[in-house]
Amino acid sequence: MPANLPPGLPIVPDGTDDDDAPFPMTDEDFESAVSDALDLIPPEVARAMDNVAVFIDDDYVPQPGEDPDTVLLGLYEGVPLTERDSWWGAGSLPDRITIYRQPILDICSSREGVIHEVAVTVTHEIAHHFGISDERLHELGWD
Repeated sequence: MPANLPPGLPIVPDGTDDDDAPFPMTDEDFESAVSDALDLIPPEVARAMDNVAVFIDDDYVPQPGEDPDTVLLGLYEGVPLTERDSWWGAGSLPDRITIYRQPILDICSSREGVIHEVAVTVTHEIAHHFGISDERLHELGWD
């Protein structure tokens, strides 16, 4: 893991659904998959989310000093709810969750695979917003 990335990163795919990747999907269909994944978040969890915005980008661009081959499916940037203190309040920019379209399409060979991977990635990044580490997500089966 590159040293300058926040804990829980990078999310690196283990492999592909099969050799037919990447799966072709329009930007609109991918956006719908992300929206549908957000709709699957239980209402009590969604209500507990605070000052976080979700974005879609084509691909992660490694930062200076990072391995140029770094592949991320999603990225949480911000201060997890578990680490916020009285200093965090007014004037703080929203936390940011970015879902990266191309890496997900690259590892999927079907629409169902994309929808599943988007749902897992969205859930994974939201978990980071709640302060859940990659190690704990692994224990829970959310790799």
